[in-house]
Amino acid sequence: MIIPYRFKVVFLSFLAVFICYIDRVNISVAIIPMQEQFGWSDSQVGFIFSSFYLGYMLTMALGGYLSDKFGGKRVLGWGVVLWSIFTILTPLAAHNGFFALFFIRVLMGIGEGVTFPAWHSLYARWIPFKERTRAVGFTNSGIAAGTLFGYAVAALIIANYSWEWVFYTFGALGFFWYFFWNTTVSEAPAKTSASSIPFLKLIQNKPFMAITVATFCNNWSLYTFLSYLPKYVNAPVSQGGMGIDLGSNAFIYSIVIPCLVAMIALILGGFLADNLIKKGYEVIKVRKTVNSIGFFGSAFFLYLISFEDSLLNAVILLCLINICSGICAGGFGVNHADLGPKYTGSLVGIAGSIGMIAAILAPIVAGFILEITNSWSSIFYICSFVLIFGGIFYLIFASASRQFN
Repeated sequence: MIIPYRFKVVFLSFLAVFICYIDRVNISVAIIPMQEQFGWSDSQVGFIFSSFYLGYMLTMALGGYLSDKFGGKRVLGWGVVLWSIFTILTPLAAHNGFFALFFIRVLMGIGEGVTFPAWHSLYARWIPFKERTRAVGFTNSGIAAGTLFGYAVAALIIANYSWEWVFYTFGALGFFWYFFWNTTVSEAPAKTSASSIPFLKLIQNKPFMAITVATFCNNWSLYTFLSYLPKYVNAPVSQGGMGIDLGSNAFIYSIVIPCLVAMIALILGGFLADNLIKKGYEVIKVRKTVNSIGFFGSAFFLYLISFEDSLLNAVILLCLINICSGICAGGFGVNHADLGPKYTGSLVGIAGSIGMIAAILAPIVAGFILEITNSWSSIFYICSFVLIFGGIFYLIFASASRQFN
C-alpha cells in the first residue's frame, strides 16, 4: 500500500510535537527531586518553569516568518536539533546553579519556539482545506501524547535511576527524529514565499486579535497545568493536592488517564469540526461553537476541581476538561489559515508569541500563590476566569473570512 506523502508529513510533524512536549514537561516531574536536592523555593521553581517560555516567545514570530519565507522543513528540523542539545545539557546547568539552569531553559525555549509556526506553515501548503482540521487535531494530539509519555516515563526513570537520566534519554530522541525528517520531507508541492504583514495592521484586526486573546487565555490554563500537574498530584491533601507519591502506580495513573483522554479527544475533535463543515455548516459557526464548548466547559470543570479531595473525582474532572479541549480542536487553533493561508506560519507565530506572555506569567503567579497561601484553590479560580474571558472575546470578534491576501 502506498502511503500518501502528506500523511508522512503529518505523522512526522506529530512526532515533532510529541518530542517537543516530552522535552518540555520532563522538568515538571524532575523538579520535585531537583527542588529537594538544591533547596529552591516555590517561587524559584515558578521562575524556572517560566524561563523556558521566555525563550519560546522570542522565536515564535521569527519561526513563523522564516517558515513562510524559506520553508517549514528546515526551520522545524534545526529547531528540534537545537532544543535536543539543550535538553541534554540541562543536568550540567542545574548542577552549576539556579541561574545556569534558568539560562539553559531560555535557550531550550528558543529552539522549541519555532515548532508550531513551522508545521502550520507546511500544512497550509501540503494539506487540503477539507482535511486540515483533522490533520491539525491529530498533530496537536502529540501535545497530550508527549505530556503523557513525558510525565510517566520521567517518573519511572527517576524512581529507578536518577533525574539526570530523564534529560539525557529524552534529548537523544530528537536526533533520531531529525534523520527521518531530513530524508523524508520536502518543503511543499509548490513553494510560494510570503511577504511580512505590518504588525500595526495585525493588532488592529479584530478577528486576528480574537485568535491572539484566545491563545493567551488558553495558554494560561494549559501551561499552569503542564508546569504544575505533577506537583499538584504530589502535594499533600491538606494543601488541596492529591497526596500521591512520585513514581507510585496512583501517580502514574492519575496523569496517564487524563492525557490519554486528551489525545483521543483532540483527534476526534478535529474530525468533528471537519465533518460539520463538510455537511454544510458555516465555517465560523463551527469555529465559535466548538471553541465555546472548549473554553466554557473547561472553566466550569476547573472551578469544580478546587472543591475536590477525592483522587477519583479529580481525575474524572481532568478527563472532562481534556474532552472539552479536544472538542475545541476546530476552534481558534486552526483559525489562522482562514484569515490568510499563505501567512499561516507568521500568524501562528505572532499570535503564539503574544500568547506566550501567559505561559511566562502563569507559572510565576502560581509559584507565588503556593508560597504565600500554600493552597491550590486560587490557582484553579484564576484559570477558570481567564478561560471565560477568552471564550467570550473569541465568540464576539472571531471570523473565518480572509483578512490578509
